[in-house]
Amino acid sequence: MQGYRLALMSPSDSSVILAEELGALGLQGAVTVLADMQRLVESTVERYGQVNALVNNTGQAPDSEGGTGPAYEPEFDHELVDIDDENRSQGLDLVFMSVVRMSRLVLPLMSRQGGGAIVNISTFTTPEPRLTYPVSSAMRGALVPYMKMFADRYARDGIRMNSVLPGFIDNWPLGDDVYQWVPSRRAGTPEEVANTVVFLLSNEASYITGQNILVDGDANRSAW
Repeated sequence: MQGYRLALMSPSDSSVILAEELGALGLQGAVTVLADMQRLVESTVERYGQVNALVNNTGQAPDSEGGTGPAYEPEFDHELVDIDDENRSQGLDLVFMSVVRMSRLVLPLMSRQGGGAIVNISTFTTPEPRLTYPVSSAMRGALVPYMKMFADRYARDGIRMNSVLPGFIDNWPLGDDVYQWVPSRRAGTPEEVANTVVFLLSNEASYITGQNILVDGDANRSAW
């Protein structure tokens, strides 16, 4: 746990169970429900007295087909314009507004403490939107300018925000037909993603803010 005292929240009871094993705070709740997010922050402050770091990590947005090949898949023929407003709204709340709302909740605490760090877990498809992830690609793309503007405004206060963009990770096993598109020829591990997050939260990364960090074995072809 790298010296952190943890507060965890997930829609299922898995965070509560894991928290019991770690001696941490665990809550059941959703990042699409403002009251649950407020309860998480308030409970954390009540137990630990402060919030030094925040990791925003959400699930997959609605209407994701799970494409695993190159960024452009010419055989994909589902109608982009037929995705209904409800699914787009759910994706907006899950992927984008959850970060906006959580950062709004922790910002006053971090400001009073003289600093803090936020890391968003996004995806390697952010720079290369995919038809197979239509809602996720749009909403995670929107997260990039928000992160940059957040960094522009709050870096002067010692509060940093970065995003980690994982590629194919082995907690969702795939085959060689997928890994052929990854120059590293393998999946990443949750530990490799976690190590990057820990670094970005640490003082060793104190001059890094407003950045997208790819952890994808070079699967993403863009050079930004």
